[in-house]
Amino acid sequence: MNSLQRRTVLLFLVLFSVPLFSQTAGRLETMLNEKELNWSQAAAFVLEAADVEVREASPPDPAFSFAAEQKWLPKNAVPGEAVRLNGVALLLMRSFGLNGGLFYELSKSPHHAYRELVYKNVIRGNADPDMPVSGQDLLFMVSRILSMRGE
Repeated sequence: MNSLQRRTVLLFLVLFSVPLFSQTAGRLETMLNEKELNWSQAAAFVLEAADVEVREASPPDPAFSFAAEQKWLPKNAVPGEAVRLNGVALLLMRSFGLNGGLFYELSKSPHHAYRELVYKNVIRGNADPDMPVSGQDLLFMVSRILSMRGE
C-alpha cells in the first residue's frame, strides 16, 4: 500500500468514526439518564458491551429476541417491562460467558446468577435482587465485569 492509499484509508476511518462515536455517546448518555431500564434497553447494551453478534433474531427488537432465544433472560422477561437486578445478573453472566459455582452451573437461574455476581463484587452485597436497575447501575456492573476480565 503506497502513501496515498494509506492516507485515503486513514481519512476514511477518521471521517466515518466520528459519527459512530457520537451515536454511541448519545445512546450511552440516554441510558445513563434512565431511572429504570427495560429489557430491550438492557439486552441491547449488554450484548453490545459483551461484543455478542446478534444473529438470526427477529425484528423489531433483535437484541431482546436473540437474548431470549439463547435463554439469557428470565422466562418472564417482556421487552418493555422494567429490569430487575437478579434478571440482569443472569443476562450478564450468560452474555459475558462467566463461570459460576455449582448451584449456578446446575440451575442457570437468576437467583444464583445474582449470588455469583455479589460474590464476584460486581453487585454490591446489600442490593435487593428484586430492585429495578437504572442505567447507571447497569453501566457500573458492566464496567466491573470488563475490569475483571482485563478489558
